[in-house]
Amino acid sequence: MTTTYDCIATTTLGSDTASVTFSNISGSFTDLVIVCYGKGGTVNTDTSIMIQFNSDTGSNYSTTYLLGNGVEPLSGRFSNSTAIYSMRTNTDTESSGYAHVMNYSNATTNKTVISRGNSPQYAIALVGLWRSTAAITSIKLFEQNGGNFRTGFIATLYGIKAE
Repeated sequence: MTTTYDCIATTTLGSDTASVTFSNISGSFTDLVIVCYGKGGTVNTDTSIMIQFNSDTGSNYSTTYLLGNGVEPLSGRFSNSTAIYSMRTNTDTESSGYAHVMNYSNATTNKTVISRGNSPQYAIALVGLWRSTAAITSIKLFEQNGGNFRTGFIATLYGIKAE
């Protein structure tokens, strides 16, 4: 079986911006992958990129995480959140990360996300859950503490099509 990644959309910010939204997402793929690169954290030095689906701002999200900071491993869980905690951004240094959204167009299961990110302060691995069976048609990315993604920040959405 061959798997292909098709670029659905790319956004490169021309100015500091509070959020990036991908909308009108077709249901023609099996999975989605979000890849981010750049600076953020205009409020905090190092912060999480949050993910919301279909404009759902309710407490319908959970995240389990494992962080490494070079000193000690940290792990935990956020339950009943208003978004999934995902990749990291940093004020001073470019960071990169990705989130894999599985079975996004399936209308019978809750949606799961596996993400990984790197920043100067942390390496992070997360598993997120959106407790909804709705097909995902839009994705909003924003910073955990209300900061802005910085000029030049790049977010790309890929669709995975298994053939």
